[in-house]
Amino acid sequence: MSHTSASASTSRETQKARTRCALLDAGLRLLEDKSLSSLGLREVTRVVGMAPAAFYRHFRDMSDLGVALVDESLGSLHAVVREILEGPRDDVERIDRTVGAIARYVREHPTHVRFVARERHGGVPAVRAAIGRELDRFADEVSQVLATDEVSAGWSAEDVRMLGELYVDHVVMTASAFLDAALGEGPDEETVARTARRQLLLISTGRRHWADAASGAAGT
Repeated sequence: MSHTSASASTSRETQKARTRCALLDAGLRLLEDKSLSSLGLREVTRVVGMAPAAFYRHFRDMSDLGVALVDESLGSLHAVVREILEGPRDDVERIDRTVGAIARYVREHPTHVRFVARERHGGVPAVRAAIGRELDRFADEVSQVLATDEVSAGWSAEDVRMLGELYVDHVVMTASAFLDAALGEGPDEETVARTARRQLLLISTGRRHWADAASGAAGT
């Protein structure tokens, strides 16, 4: 391939990537006020200023666009999860770090949080499944770190996984509460943060007594 042909190919790929990003951004903006199941392809392409038929060069259908939005929305959350898990393991510090990281993520990505919160139980099966897979990945990451904590000694893999899922569910719930606070709905951000810390402290306290409780239940 000549240098001119290679440059032209690179330029086309760059333009295609920009158009794809524009479609995702348009979809995300439109989804601030409606669910994906009620969003039409023509609405998205109208915002971008392209013919509806050109949409199919980038996505198979609106479900495919929704799955791409899941990857975009939750992909950046992996850095937040790592930040929470890689620091000191003191309960109070980890709790403060968790709540602070969630609050910051919501401030930086409010439209992504709103999209995931709405579509997690929404009407598009492929998108629900994509969110479920991504949250399962988070639960795996969290479980792997929690399993190395001293307090997890003697825990079964099933119980550690259950704890990981509990933490991930709490992250999603707290992110939704912070978003509501930012929109002036429900408790304010300070109240949300205080409640989240108390809930995590309750989980942490229960965790320290779980092995005894589980063995007691097994013996009955």
